[in-house]
Amino acid sequence: MAKKRQTIRDHSAEANLFARRAFISSVIVIAFLSLIVVNLYHLQVKQYEDYQTRSNGNRIKVLPVAPNRGLIYDRNGVILAENRPVFSLEIIPEQVEDLEATIEALSHLMDLTPDEIEDFHQERKRQRRFKPVVLRNQLTQTEVALFSANQHKFEGVNIEARLSRYYPFKDTLTHMLGYVARINKRDVEKLRENGEEANYAATHDIGKQGVEKYHERLLHGEVGYQQVEVNNQGRIIRVLDFEPPKPGKDIVLNIDIELQKKAQEKLAGRRGSVVITDTQTGGILALYSSPSYDPNLFVHGISQKEYSKLLNSRYSPLLNRATQGRYPPASTIKPHLALVGLEDGVIDRDTTIKDTGTYRLRNVSHVWRDWKKWGHGEVDVTKSVEVSCDTFYYDLAYKLGIDRIHETMSDFGFGQFTGVDLYEESDAILPSRGWKRARFNEAWYIGDTISVGIGQGYWNATPLQLANSLNILVNKGRRLVPRLLQGYMVEGEVDLLPTEELPPIAMKNEENWNLVLDSLYGTVNREHGTARTAFLNTEYISAGKTGTAQLFTVAQDEEYDEDEISEYLRDNAMYIGYAPYDNPEISIAVTIENAGGGGSNAAPLAREVMDFYFEKTGYKKIAQAAEASVNE
Repeated sequence: MAKKRQTIRDHSAEANLFARRAFISSVIVIAFLSLIVVNLYHLQVKQYEDYQTRSNGNRIKVLPVAPNRGLIYDRNGVILAENRPVFSLEIIPEQVEDLEATIEALSHLMDLTPDEIEDFHQERKRQRRFKPVVLRNQLTQTEVALFSANQHKFEGVNIEARLSRYYPFKDTLTHMLGYVARINKRDVEKLRENGEEANYAATHDIGKQGVEKYHERLLHGEVGYQQVEVNNQGRIIRVLDFEPPKPGKDIVLNIDIELQKKAQEKLAGRRGSVVITDTQTGGILALYSSPSYDPNLFVHGISQKEYSKLLNSRYSPLLNRATQGRYPPASTIKPHLALVGLEDGVIDRDTTIKDTGTYRLRNVSHVWRDWKKWGHGEVDVTKSVEVSCDTFYYDLAYKLGIDRIHETMSDFGFGQFTGVDLYEESDAILPSRGWKRARFNEAWYIGDTISVGIGQGYWNATPLQLANSLNILVNKGRRLVPRLLQGYMVEGEVDLLPTEELPPIAMKNEENWNLVLDSLYGTVNREHGTARTAFLNTEYISAGKTGTAQLFTVAQDEEYDEDEISEYLRDNAMYIGYAPYDNPEISIAVTIENAGGGGSNAAPLAREVMDFYFEKTGYKKIAQAAEASVNE
C-alpha cells in the first residue's frame, strides 16, 4: 500500500495573497467611501438649496384664504346685502368609530334628509379621512343649541361657522341686486380665461345676477394666504406665516330702498315694472320688476323643485321686466316724434290737422283708426301730445318716413343698450328697412311706418329705455348713462363716481325742446290732458305722457272689447313723467301688463309713487325754492 504524500503549506504565499486581497478590498472600500463623501458633499453643499426647497415643499404648504365679500348699501346707508354667519354640521370620518351609527343618531336629533346623507357620502369619497365633511348646511339656532347640548355623544362631529351672503329685503331688490351662488364649472372656465382663477382659490360663491355679478371685481376682494407646516399625511401641524386677504369694497348704490319698497307695494299682484331715475345724474333711484322672488333661495343652492317652479311659472318671475321686458312703447314716444317733425320742418307749432277718428292714404283701402272713435277735431302739435291724437302721428310718420324715424330714435337710445351696470338688459327692437329684410326677408311697407308712428307695429322698448329717452327730452339733448352704482366706501366716506355721458343731441332750433316739454306739461295739467285726472291737486307740478299699448291687431270691421279677449292679450298701461316741471328732479316710467289704459292705470300708480318721494324729500325743497324766488 502506497504512503500518502504530506503537503507542506506555503505561509509566505498565503500571506502575499491575503495582502493583495486586503489591499484590493481596501481600495474598493475607500473608493466607495470617497464616492459617498463626494455625493454627500454634492447633496449637502452644492445642492443644499435645491433639496431644502423640495423638503420644504413636502413639509410646508401655502393655503389660500378667501376674502370677505364687500357689503352693498343704498344711497342713505341702509344695508342691502350683508354677510351673516351660518353654521354647518361637519364630520371628521377618521375620528368616528361607527360612521353609520353616528349618522343615524344625528338623523333622529336633527331630522336629516336622505339627500343630505347622500351628498355627505359623495363628498366624503372625495376628501381625505382626516378632513371635515359637511353633513348639513344652515343650521338653525335651535339645531345649534340642540347639538351643543348633545355634542359629548358625538366624537368627531362639530359645528363650524362661516360668513354667507344674505339679502334682508328678499324679493324687493332681486332683479336689480341679483345674488351670489356656488361657483360652478362654467364660472371656473371664465375665471381661468380671464386669469383670475387663483384669486378664487378659496372662494365658494360668485355673483350670478344683477349688481352682484356686474360689480363682482369690486365686491370680491383679493385672496390671502397662510403658510402651514404639515406632516407626511398632509395634516396641519402649525401655522408659520399668514398674509390676510383684502376684503371686497363696500359699494353704495343710487337706489333708495324706501322708494323701491313703495314701487313694490303699488305693483303688488300685477305684472310690470317701475323705473325711477335722478334726471340730473342718471342715477337709478328705484328699479322694480313684478313679480319677483327671494334671492336667498339661490345662495346655498336652490332645490330642483323650487327652481322648476320659478322657471315654469306663467308669470315669469325670473325676468327683469324693467331692463329685459320688451313692450310696444305706444303713445309715450309721440313727444319724441313731434320733436323730430319740428326739427325737420315737416310740422311747426301752427300745423294743424282735422281729426275725424280715421286716417286714410290715397289709393289704399286700409283705414287707420284713432283711439277716440269720433276723433279730436282740430289738432295742433301741442294738443296732439296732450290728448294723444293717433291721427296726427299717423300723418307725421308718413311724412317723416321710416329712415328718418330710425335715425333720430336711435339717438334717443331706442334699439340700443342703455349702458346700465347690469348684464341682464335687452336692446329691444327699433325697426328699419334692413331689420325687416334680415328678420323676415320682406320689404318695408308704408303701413309699417304708420304703425311705428304711434309706437306700435314692430317697435318695442324696455321700460329703462323709455325712462332714459324721457331724461334726454327733459335735459334738452343731454344724454346721461343710467347707473345703479353711486360709489364705494373709502375710510367711511363715499367716493362718488363721475356722471357718465354720451355726446348730446343738438337741435337747430332750441325752442323746439320747450314746445315739446310744454305739451308734456299740458298732458298732466290742462283740461283735456290724458293724465290730468291722475295728477289732480298735487303739491308739485309734474309733466308726462300716457300710453296704451295694443298687443294684437284688431280687424278692420271689429272693435276692441276688453271683456271678450284673454287677459294676456289686453292692452298694456304705460306712463312716463317727471317732476318738478320747472326744475326736474326725478323721472318715472311705469309699465303694467294687460291693465288697460295708461291714463287710468299707469299714471295713478306713478302719481302715488311720486307723492311718496316728494313727501319724503321734495316738498321742503319746492317750498324753499319758491320762497327764494319770492325773496329775489
